[in-house]
Amino acid sequence: MTEVMSHFNYLVVVVLMMIGFYIVISGSNLVKKVVGLSIFQVSVFLLYISMGKIIGGTAPILDDRFTVYSNPLPHVLILTAIVVGVATTALAGALIVRINEAYGSIEEDEIYRQDGDA
Repeated sequence: MTEVMSHFNYLVVVVLMMIGFYIVISGSNLVKKVVGLSIFQVSVFLLYISMGKIIGGTAPILDDRFTVYSNPLPHVLILTAIVVGVATTALAGALIVRINEAYGSIEEDEIYRQDGDA
């Protein structure tokens, strides 16, 4: 049981990744696709953070009391990725609003039908 619990973060990552992927490929609603991409993105964030943390590790402060350090670089990169992800999601939302204004729908099938399957 402790073997499974030591890999609990990775199990959560796989479950979130598959949920996000399923939402992206199964529906034709553009808003649902953006939500699915966001869920998938969060799973990747959790994966990198889980890999970057060392059990018993501390911040990289040079002191004789500490012997095991965690690398702060993955956490910093994920913080940057979160900012980029929020900006990308906002841009996708703005594009969906414009698509809705132009086509009157946010369903892919209806948009393709109006374009004449171009």
